[in-house]
Amino acid sequence: MKKKIIGLMLLVVVMAAIGAVYFLKGNAPEIISVDGYVGGEKIELLEDAEVQAVFEKKYGVRADYARAGSLDMMTADMTDIDYLFPSSSIAGEYYEDLHGSPVQSEIVLNTPIVLYTHRAVLDALDSQGLITVSGNSYFLDMPKLVELIQADTKWADIGLPELYGNISVDTTDPAKSNSGNMFAALLANVLNDGNTLTEEALPEILPELQEIFGKLGYMETSSSDLFSQFLRMGIGAKPLIAGYESQLIEYAALYPDEYENIKDDIVMLYPAPTVWSAHVFIALDEDGQLLLDALLDEEVQKLAWEKHGFRTGNYTAVSENEQLKAEGVAETVSQVTQVPSYDVMKVIIEELQ
Repeated sequence: MKKKIIGLMLLVVVMAAIGAVYFLKGNAPEIISVDGYVGGEKIELLEDAEVQAVFEKKYGVRADYARAGSLDMMTADMTDIDYLFPSSSIAGEYYEDLHGSPVQSEIVLNTPIVLYTHRAVLDALDSQGLITVSGNSYFLDMPKLVELIQADTKWADIGLPELYGNISVDTTDPAKSNSGNMFAALLANVLNDGNTLTEEALPEILPELQEIFGKLGYMETSSSDLFSQFLRMGIGAKPLIAGYESQLIEYAALYPDEYENIKDDIVMLYPAPTVWSAHVFIALDEDGQLLLDALLDEEVQKLAWEKHGFRTGNYTAVSENEQLKAEGVAETVSQVTQVPSYDVMKVIIEELQ
């Protein structure tokens, strides 16, 4: 009799466990896979386990993606694509020019364009009067740098005989990738005496812009690839590149040991002036809208700043944020010039292809 009771109790326990499993499955939110194209600099954000947990538990979505340049994705095959996540509002306007209005679009992340270099290059530029220090952040006089570039000044001329060739800034292809496109916008304004380039002034400035980019040779189509190569290949291959502020902040947060090995050499320079890169999310259908809502979640926005370096609407001050491991992050980015209008940038994109 005792064995029968024990057996009955075990059966009840097993049945209860099975019932609990079915109950939990029945009440768990269905996870929708949302497919899209994403700029490479945001992939670590979408793959962040904490971000993914918020997406799935609070919104029932999973972000699937293919990497593409911000401008390239606007002309890519959009069959079964729910969203586009480029790195500028210009790309958003490019989409509307090609395809009409999307279901919804909104800027969800921001980061300024910066330059990355090595300590030896910083010292050489400083010797030429191009560097200003504020706190532990470095600011670069962009008009003076452009003068050196236009004059075909060699690295050796500023005290770096070990570097081959003329002073230049490596960047991504401005006709395919946003960081290169935003750097082209910045150069255009600097060449226009610091004023935002207009359609009227474009014919005068465009040949100078074409000459600068024409000397660069092959350009990467991904900001993340360019930054990775900069870190790996050393000062001789890429002395000075254009990228996003977010990239170094993210690298220091996600790869602290590797960052510790390079932090005495790698330097972030804030161009004065610079431009903001506004990362716009373009929802092409209702599933895309769900992912947009998830990206705007307060918890996700906080993670986007502290772990991935994007200045969101509620980011904490640099001086108050113990999560930021990267050195040289500016407290504020105040010397900013406005990106030229879409009509101007469209011409620049076409002429720099």
